[in-house]
Amino acid sequence: MALSNRLMGAVAGVALLGATACTTDPVTGEQRLSRAAIGAALGGALGAGSGALVGGRNNRTEAIVGAGIGAIAGGAIGGYMDRQERELRQKTAGTDVEVVRQGDEIVLNMPSGITFATNSYTIQPQFQRTLDDVASTLASYNQTFIDVYGHTDSTGNDSINNPLSQNRAQAVSGYLVTRGVAAARIGTQGFGSSRPIASNDTADGRQQNRRVEIKIVPVSDTQG
Repeated sequence: MALSNRLMGAVAGVALLGATACTTDPVTGEQRLSRAAIGAALGGALGAGSGALVGGRNNRTEAIVGAGIGAIAGGAIGGYMDRQERELRQKTAGTDVEVVRQGDEIVLNMPSGITFATNSYTIQPQFQRTLDDVASTLASYNQTFIDVYGHTDSTGNDSINNPLSQNRAQAVSGYLVTRGVAAARIGTQGFGSSRPIASNDTADGRQQNRRVEIKIVPVSDTQG
């Protein structure tokens, strides 16, 4: 029964995203439904739930406060995230990085085709400039939690895919830290092939599933 309810929630989430989670191409102005948004909705419904963070909020909030980073007043969250979203869209325009807004949260979907070579977790040199720009924005808007998620396609098995996805998430996290993003804000997790956003039966689908996501969640002064 619990699984059935969660599946129903996932379907409802996708239906809602059909109306609210379109993304706008910064070059053409075309709106389209975000594959990353669909994946995030299903993952949230079947996993820990919407708003869940790697390692939880409370422990990380203590670390952030200890690092001297304050929370955002509840009424100011929307504008704070609006400005951050706008800057991220400007800095990633034309890079194949997809910026998805989900309520007061932002997800950056970074396909592995521009981030990593096949079976590698070394960040490709040509992507470092884009990641520098992303890091600059994340460092400037420091009143947020950051989760970095690694994903693979279904080729191979879990003994290969799970550590590869984790290593890719950690590689991006480590790079952000070297560019001024406080480590206390960041959590990482590798999901292997467990959260596809497209079919693994086609080359195009597998390419979409090989990705790293950065989830950005505001630190609210109303959180317990």
